[in-house]
Amino acid sequence: MKYLRRILSLFPILSLILFLTACSSTPKPARTVAKPAPKPAAQEQPKVSEEPIIAREGAGVSVQAETDKGEESEKDATVLLEDAFGSYEEAQAAISREDMEGALAKLDQAYGLLLKMSLPADSPLLQEKNDLRILIAQRIQKISASRTTLASPVNGSIPLVENQWVMKEIKSFQTVERKAFEESYRRSGLYMEMILGELRKEGLPEQLAWIPLIESAFRPRALSRARALGMWQFIRSTGYRYGLKQDKYVDERMDPVKATRAAIQYMIELHDLFGDWTTAIAAYNCGEGQVQRVIRAQKVGYFDSFWDLFANLPYETARHVPRFIATLLIVGDPNKYGFSLPVPDPSLQYETIRVNAAVKLATLSQKLALDQALLVTLNSELRHDSTPNYPYDLRVPAGYGEQCLACIASLPQFIPPDVVTDRHTVRKGDTLGAIARRYRTSVDAIVRLNGLRSRTMIYPGQVLRVPSRGGVVTAPAGAPAAKPGESVTYVVQNGDTLFQIAKAYKTTVDAIKAANGLASDILAVGQKLIIQAGRAQ
Repeated sequence: MKYLRRILSLFPILSLILFLTACSSTPKPARTVAKPAPKPAAQEQPKVSEEPIIAREGAGVSVQAETDKGEESEKDATVLLEDAFGSYEEAQAAISREDMEGALAKLDQAYGLLLKMSLPADSPLLQEKNDLRILIAQRIQKISASRTTLASPVNGSIPLVENQWVMKEIKSFQTVERKAFEESYRRSGLYMEMILGELRKEGLPEQLAWIPLIESAFRPRALSRARALGMWQFIRSTGYRYGLKQDKYVDERMDPVKATRAAIQYMIELHDLFGDWTTAIAAYNCGEGQVQRVIRAQKVGYFDSFWDLFANLPYETARHVPRFIATLLIVGDPNKYGFSLPVPDPSLQYETIRVNAAVKLATLSQKLALDQALLVTLNSELRHDSTPNYPYDLRVPAGYGEQCLACIASLPQFIPPDVVTDRHTVRKGDTLGAIARRYRTSVDAIVRLNGLRSRTMIYPGQVLRVPSRGGVVTAPAGAPAAKPGESVTYVVQNGDTLFQIAKAYKTTVDAIKAANGLASDILAVGQKLIIQAGRAQ
């Protein structure tokens, strides 16, 4: 191939990437030389010289000619860019057919077209040209990796280095995190056989099976401060992106099998994007956007060394990679690093039955004398430890399928609590922390529910929505009892809200405001309210 074969024969692939980066930088503007404009012949249209024109005094037509020339050059560059993208798409199609020679030829063609583009520094096409250059480099590296790394034994597919960052994580696992590491390793046995099976289906390195150890300690219901959930730590949006269902009954981010399949698809896409597993693993933890921003800010090609890229990532997210490599080193040779790892738990054995009723797992396990914890572990995606009110594939211990089906028909229907919010009117001296403690929730939940920009700035009279505990609201202290339809006089206490009072008397906020002529939700301590008890509308 005109461009790539000559370079490939001389340099390893990483040097090629660096070469592409250097060669594709914005070209310097060509130096122009002034030439006399030719006089047009009689009865002929003036011809514009093919040479660049410098305006002379009194020759305004030259300025227009130069403008026309610039527009023509930009137009030519647009055509070249479109052709280059077309060649790149053909390379993608060749890769999908596993025609790597054809793919390299198309990538060579696309890069050759980029070399022909001459753009000024302020051209809007520069960014697109640079992005395509990076894509070409990534695809070349992926093809090279497919011929070497992924074709070799999986144990050698991810470089295991012992640099200062990796050794620091090994030291942490050996000391302050030792007990947690060993417990995570033991727990890995529950899911390792399943994870390895899914990785083998896709032909991926088996080492990736250890990512959950550092993400969640192999806990299917692990929840991070960033609201990432499950063994593979999916945030809500990424879960939806890879088909993980999330409703009032189930959250498939907590299902080990479904989340494993989603995580594998995510990692495949990341590897396709970045071209190597080390960078893909970093992006899995901190997001591809974060990694791409660092790549764009690099002055040289980041493919030369992942650890150069690592140094520019936020440490608390970038350390995911050295922790992962440290884990691989320890489980690969425990004695070398002073570990005597426990025997992994046996893998989960179960069968699946189709359930059409919402029932509590606790009730089912009690009826059949099953271990409730085992039933919950098998169905960790169930948010309320109950089956949904639609057809659902329930996992039960092997050999119990028929018994469970027969038992479920006689069990009471379970109705999950809806998400209910209280309304709190801010008073002088209130803080979000105090409000959160009072309603037994968190400051983060209040901030998120109300779209607050600050965790500290609230003002008297502001009405906040506050998560309640499943809609259960106790009567305010000292509230007089009332039968349905009976009217009582209630004296407002410190901290009372109209919503809380309305729920206690099974009425509505609007009914209380109408009966007492209130224009707002603001209450004063000692204020008397006439309330007619009844059922909430």
